[in-house]
Amino acid sequence: MKSKQTGITLMSFIIVLMVAGFFAYMAMKLVPAYTEFMGVQKAMGEMTSESFDGKAPEEIRRDLFKRMEYQYVGDDTVQPSDISIGQGAQGTELRVSYDKDIPFIYNIDFLIHFQKAVPIQGNIAAPN
Repeated sequence: MKSKQTGITLMSFIIVLMVAGFFAYMAMKLVPAYTEFMGVQKAMGEMTSESFDGKAPEEIRRDLFKRMEYQYVGDDTVQPSDISIGQGAQGTELRVSYDKDIPFIYNIDFLIHFQKAVPIQGNIAAPN
């Protein structure tokens, strides 16, 4: 009785390995950006329980930057112009919206847009 061999050839294995390596490399490039955004979300979440009566928007931004520093969010990631405070559906909201450009291969980049809004408590002072 003849037995028939089953499985993949060496060439097929190399192709599967290349595809898996491509996606692993992609994950290695993208995962740090998403973990950094999770730090931004956590810093913003901590600010929802705090009252900001009489604080100026600049003070609120400074407080958010200090909290993001504790979460290992890079200084070049979120700029002061990316943070806005205004009226939203739930009252006064703190909004962060920024783009992250991640080089990938040769002339191919990933451009990821992150956006988060959380309600904040208190009456915000007018900007100077």
